[in-house]
Amino acid sequence: MATKRPVKLAVIVLVVVSAVMAGFRITSFNEPRFSLADYRIEEGFNLSLIASEPFLKAPVTLDFDNKGRMWVVEMVGYMPNLEGIGEEEPNGRISILEDLNKDGVVDHAKVFLDGLVLPRAVAHVYGGLLYVDGPKLWFVEIKNDKPGKKTLVDPVYAEGGNVEHSSNGLMMNIDNWIYNANYHFRYRLKNGKWLKEPTSDRGQWGITKDNFGRLYYNNNSVNIQGDFVLPNTIIRNKYFRPSIAEHQRLASNRVYPIHQTSVNRGYQPGVLDEKGYLKDVTAACGPLVYRGGAFPEAYNLNAFVCVPEANLIKRNVLDFKTLQTTGHQAVEGEEFIASTDEGFRPVNLFTGPDGAMYVVDMHRGIIQHKAYISQYLTEQLAIKKLDTLQNAGRILKVTSSTVKTNPVPDLSKTTSSQLIALLSHPNGWLRDRSQQLLIQKKDLSVVNQLLALAKSRNEFLTAVHALYVLEGLNVLTFDNLSGIIAQSKQPETIAHAVGLLERFATKERVAKMKVISNGLLAQNNETIDFYLAASLNGWLNLSDATFFPILSQIEKKYATQRIMQEAITSALAGKEEQYLAAMNPTDLLKNNLSLTIGKRQKKEMNSIYVAETNVVDNRTKGLKLFRSICATCHGADGKGIQDLAPPLKGSEYIDGSMKRLAAIILHGVSGPIHVDGKLYQLNNEMPALINNKDISDQDITDIILFTQNAFAKQGKGISANDVKKMRAKKPEGTGVFTEKQLLETDFEK
Repeated sequence: MATKRPVKLAVIVLVVVSAVMAGFRITSFNEPRFSLADYRIEEGFNLSLIASEPFLKAPVTLDFDNKGRMWVVEMVGYMPNLEGIGEEEPNGRISILEDLNKDGVVDHAKVFLDGLVLPRAVAHVYGGLLYVDGPKLWFVEIKNDKPGKKTLVDPVYAEGGNVEHSSNGLMMNIDNWIYNANYHFRYRLKNGKWLKEPTSDRGQWGITKDNFGRLYYNNNSVNIQGDFVLPNTIIRNKYFRPSIAEHQRLASNRVYPIHQTSVNRGYQPGVLDEKGYLKDVTAACGPLVYRGGAFPEAYNLNAFVCVPEANLIKRNVLDFKTLQTTGHQAVEGEEFIASTDEGFRPVNLFTGPDGAMYVVDMHRGIIQHKAYISQYLTEQLAIKKLDTLQNAGRILKVTSSTVKTNPVPDLSKTTSSQLIALLSHPNGWLRDRSQQLLIQKKDLSVVNQLLALAKSRNEFLTAVHALYVLEGLNVLTFDNLSGIIAQSKQPETIAHAVGLLERFATKERVAKMKVISNGLLAQNNETIDFYLAASLNGWLNLSDATFFPILSQIEKKYATQRIMQEAITSALAGKEEQYLAAMNPTDLLKNNLSLTIGKRQKKEMNSIYVAETNVVDNRTKGLKLFRSICATCHGADGKGIQDLAPPLKGSEYIDGSMKRLAAIILHGVSGPIHVDGKLYQLNNEMPALINNKDISDQDITDIILFTQNAFAKQGKGISANDVKKMRAKKPEGTGVFTEKQLLETDFEK
């Protein structure tokens, strides 16, 4: 079993010197040093602080530029207080952090962009910067560390939901597409135009990948999820939604904190153990499949996960022996990093240009948005004064004690030949960025070198990187892809190549593709069979008589494997009935195809092909409605306002019957009224909403459910149908409830 050890102490010295230059702030400080004595890390690793306040505030994500500098997104507006008031202020920013004296600790910061509303993602792509400001996705050119021309990529990128449920991630994958967490679209700049196309919806906060290009993510209550297959290979059939190939939980949600922590639902049975320790993740985020090449071999392709509510980082070991990836806790009963510092809020993890792992620590007390924060957690944070921990932030660095990190090359000065050499580097960050820089250079003199590399084989899938440099340079052809498929000995390379081959499908090439397909089937390899099946859609549209038998061979061979039948169902988009009639499929596929035909007849597409934006969740709608309708009198904190409205916290009308509460909102109430034993003489009636045509039964339901989360001792549920019935509970007389009527009416009938 791995052992833990405390991290060494350091001393803080801060002397601030600031200046304003060239339209943006440049700030230098003496290097910050904080104690990390409360942090424990797995034996064999070192944890160091490389940046903190006042260099940055509320960091949520970062990316490295070609010089190895950190560009950090600072979400300063997130939950500035327990009521979340002021979060729409344009006080977010993106800063460039540098280590000028090269001692490994940041000593210089400058703001690249400021005045941003809840920024949450950034990516260095195409020589510029992709970033989020409010709901919009922008691309900005970089001119001497200053913003240049801006292009609006997507005006509705983060529309809908609250900040915890808005699109983020912006990760360039090996296939030259940019993927996101919590959004079902992917992006690419090609021939001067931004492309946006549907992809599967993935996760909540943070996204990562393995060497092959499969994607991994999570949500607050799931430690690590992933797709068993490459993105967009199994969603070709718009009327079929795979249930096995994507969105699979890969490891246990069990968590092992080293102290009691304040979590949002800590009062509910089963959330905490008998010692008051969190049992399962409740705010998992920011996963990283480690590809840095600077950890011991056993840590390569492990999935690390942030668990900020428990002040720790998990390590999961992934297993890729079959198509269906599995995982497990690395060390039973222990976490990779654990702290007793309740300010430690890791929210994102990244591999750096040096191969180290970088931890984005938001370092604050409140990490739960107002739409979801319970009264229990609000009180816990206030008691511990964690709500006062604001405007802090840290970047931590994890290195191995036995494996050296890599020197950081300045990729802005590398030649094409040097970049090609880096495609074989153990550090995935260097491979990824070199791939993109080779595409940006448009140097066609290296095409033959890349073609040769695409036929090679190594553990880092260098051949796949070379393949997508060729794809990005628009020099792939049917013939050179066929040559790569014929000569490659690596199933992963063949999987990508056969997928790329489909874009060259023509009637004239049907016979050649049949020969290629039969040759691939003869290899008797599960990975190759899967991706061959998934990539036959374009060929089936040219000659189903040629390719139905090939699909049928794969179908019969894997008759009981649901994941393989999903690939075939995806490929048969528009050909389901013909295949059923001609090939007599086995039961699994027959069921898939029948369901798909029914969906098509009902015009029920996979939602990723229908929805444009994320849907605002009911809890967030309830918060917004409460603030616009109720908070004026009851206060944003629910404590009431003198002579206007009584408090909601501690109110028997909040803790009592939900139907009675619905009736009050619909019909209003007049004073005097007792709340929690105290008499309130109200100057005005509480206005009724029954005649407001803009407020629906669902809206009132959402308001009630928000109040239950925010103010009730024990939350209760209610449906829109329940609210509808309360419309008929109109009180006699003025039509507005008095206290006497509220107490005497049976609202449950």
